[in-house]
Amino acid sequence: MSDDRLADAADDGSADDLTHTTEDGDVQMVDVGDKPDSERRAVAAGEIRLQPATIEAIRADEVGKGDVLATARVGAIQAVKHTWETIPMCHQIPITNVDTEFALDEDRIELRVTVETTGKTGCEMEALEGVTTGLNVVWDMVKAVEKDADGQYPDTGVEDVRVVTKEKRRT
Repeated sequence: MSDDRLADAADDGSADDLTHTTEDGDVQMVDVGDKPDSERRAVAAGEIRLQPATIEAIRADEVGKGDVLATARVGAIQAVKHTWETIPMCHQIPITNVDTEFALDEDRIELRVTVETTGKTGCEMEALEGVTTGLNVVWDMVKAVEKDADGQYPDTGVEDVRVVTKEKRRT
């Protein structure tokens, strides 16, 4: 979105105040110090498209690098805990719970990551980071069998990453 469109959106009330920018257009971290603590929960999901033979190898735990889903679960949780280090304007928040859920279909794996915290800001970015990293770990674990004869990945793709729900309850 152009700077003019951003300014117009803020002026006409169609967008919240653009608190990540100063009046001069410089980026800044939002000051959440005066906000009350709230119980917060976010669920994000996404999927990785794979060859059916790869899905079967994952189900049978026959991937040479090891247990794909266990490794992806660890990667997703680690990403949640380190989101503040990779997204420049995210606050470091106290993560109280992370849940990962994999669903295997014939040609894809869906990953849902639920993140919970009690604090002054939401946790949807943490959930999104968990999903994208978890799916990237799956890709890394199976890339040897997903490559075609030219070393490309025509059947592989991370898709439909999104926030499913976001909740906030005052404590």
